[in-house]
Amino acid sequence: MFGFLDRERTVAGPGFSRWMIPPAALCIHLCIGQVYALSVFNLPMTKLVGITESVPSDWLLTEIGWMYTLAIVFLGLSAAFFGRWVEEGGPRRAMFTAGMCWSSGFLVSALGVYLHNIWLIYLGYGVLGGIGLGLGYISPVSTLIKWFPDRPGMATGMAIMGFGGGAFLASPLSVWLMEVFRSDTSVGVAGAFVGLGCIYFVFAMVGAAIVRVPAEGWKPEGWQPPVTPKKLTTTANVHVDVAWKTPQFWCIWVVLCMNVTAGIGVLGQASVMSQEMFGLTVAAGAGFVGVLSLSNMLGRIFWASLSDVIGRKNTYFCFFLIGIALYSLVPSTGSIGSVLLFVICSAVILTMYGGGFATVPAYLKDMFGTKYVGAIHGRLLTAWAVAGVLGPVLVNYIRQYQIDSGIPPAQAYNTTMYIMAGLLVVGLIANSLIKPVDPKHHLAEES
Repeated sequence: MFGFLDRERTVAGPGFSRWMIPPAALCIHLCIGQVYALSVFNLPMTKLVGITESVPSDWLLTEIGWMYTLAIVFLGLSAAFFGRWVEEGGPRRAMFTAGMCWSSGFLVSALGVYLHNIWLIYLGYGVLGGIGLGLGYISPVSTLIKWFPDRPGMATGMAIMGFGGGAFLASPLSVWLMEVFRSDTSVGVAGAFVGLGCIYFVFAMVGAAIVRVPAEGWKPEGWQPPVTPKKLTTTANVHVDVAWKTPQFWCIWVVLCMNVTAGIGVLGQASVMSQEMFGLTVAAGAGFVGVLSLSNMLGRIFWASLSDVIGRKNTYFCFFLIGIALYSLVPSTGSIGSVLLFVICSAVILTMYGGGFATVPAYLKDMFGTKYVGAIHGRLLTAWAVAGVLGPVLVNYIRQYQIDSGIPPAQAYNTTMYIMAGLLVVGLIANSLIKPVDPKHHLAEES
């Protein structure tokens, strides 16, 4: 019945254009990228009972924040546990499964909102949605690297660009859907969840239908692998079960975790942060999320493509050095009341946050080869799962502690920004320690 999902049914025939693969990847990544716009639901979900204002029976922002955290945790776990399953079964089966989990997560969450049962929301968006996130995120990555061996950074940047850009579409769409379903007895969240679930299911299925894998031995016309690989680049392959035991894997793990923790803490609460620091309206906060999403999206293709020229290690050095300066500057933007400077700092930070995600698959390809890069990438995303807890928890709970201590909401994020800058220093050190993988770890026939 589901034979069309088999890997053998997705092998491209003669004449198939590899440029059909980025749109297929974009279909699934634009869907799951909605997670970056989840913050537009935060304040409305604190008023599900009170409608116009929060009442004691409404949920706290810290409780709602666990939706996002759980989704990122299960993204990392599902990517790690099912990475080999995705590699062996092919991208179509993975994208189909991701679409099913992601859309059903919205429907279960809508039921949770209707019944005012936060555990259903955790199950729906957090667990089911998180699994859909993980499978959908890694499903096209190794396929793109195989189709674009000549430009791996650009290829993964194109796909993962969609994940960053998903919020650019989802933020205004979510606000509009809440308005459509809003009534005197509802803030419109449940209806918006149902609408998003249906829309994303359709797009995910389109992507699954389009995607193909290259035939064995295929390579771009006229392209030949370089005789002398670039520094920190190997033509050999390392098995997934060996790669994660190497120091290079764990250095890149720390690099990704620190970069993501810093960025995700800001992005996860972007709408609320802008409202509390500068008094912006909900609509303006949603617009700010859209700006950050656009920066996230453009940063992925820009930095990943640049990494093909200057190298992955140098690209991450840029992320950490520039990021440390900008995170240290953000508190000053609030103290002087400069919305423009705050937006500029946040936008540049988000380009590097997105660029880190888009560059890391090519970094892994350089270190461990192409054969198991998808599965290795899946295991590396446990760093995202850890960051998904660290980032939001640091922002949410330090903010609450600051407010409880009598600090005005506009200044409640200052300490967190300095902590984020400190985390980037850790990432900078880890990146400096990365060296080529010892040849003893290469597959025997390629050593």
